[in-house]
Amino acid sequence: MIPTNDNPPIFTTLIDAADLARHLHDVGWRVVDCSFDLAQPRAGELAYREAHIPGAVYAHLERDLSAPAGGGRGRHPLPDPARLAAWLGAAGIGNDTQVVVYDDAGGTYAGRMWWLLRWLGHDAVALLDGGIDAWEAAGGALTDDASRPPRAVFTPHLRASMAVDAAFVESRLATIRLLDARNDQRFRGENETLDPVGGHIPGAVNRFFKDNLLPGGRFKPAAALRAEYAALLAGYEVAEVIHACGSGVTACHNLLAMEIAGLSGTRLYPGSWSEWCADPARPVATGP
Repeated sequence: MIPTNDNPPIFTTLIDAADLARHLHDVGWRVVDCSFDLAQPRAGELAYREAHIPGAVYAHLERDLSAPAGGGRGRHPLPDPARLAAWLGAAGIGNDTQVVVYDDAGGTYAGRMWWLLRWLGHDAVALLDGGIDAWEAAGGALTDDASRPPRAVFTPHLRASMAVDAAFVESRLATIRLLDARNDQRFRGENETLDPVGGHIPGAVNRFFKDNLLPGGRFKPAAALRAEYAALLAGYEVAEVIHACGSGVTACHNLLAMEIAGLSGTRLYPGSWSEWCADPARPVATGP
């Protein structure tokens, strides 16, 4: 949260249910439900239609927050910035809008939208800590009303340097700190169910994204996250950190966690393992 003297605070990382409730009906605020299930791609949208935070619009991971898969770019390529900006405008989100994103999975998918808005130059975006469960636990109402807010105009100011490609990663394997957000089994190359090849990019270090959370699904305190990530850096500078996962989705959770920890300036490899392993010429590592 960024307080100012003349304006309401701007939330840039996390927001709790109480703060969202106070601002839910503010004209300049928009809420986005990003719930999704990789195994059942329609499940999140169906759940949204049954019950969501009042005023929320729905963002589908594969339809709205990704470009079509194919061409060796991984399972969830970054969306075209102009197309995403048009979607944001249609959802009532303009350049001055405070955006709150949430899901039903500890920020697994909402983190992707948080990062995408930052990539488009929009800092006033925060993830609802604890998601829809925290909202309900705090007494927040749910609705099945899916009416959309008035259209807005969103002009992207792309921060292209926030993302790197496979060539960048491959040429700098010896000089970057690559953090892989997948679970430890997939990182080791065991029980791979999503991609055709198991393993990880050589030199990567495993940081399972769910390790950012407390047992109840909220993020750990900033000081705890900072200590954990400082240990993972192992002498590398923050600017040398690149985040990856299976397809550039859960890696955004680690990016957000480092931002909460005050470790800003890390970057995303959007293609991640699903792009990397599509080229048999690229090196593969297995094991811990």
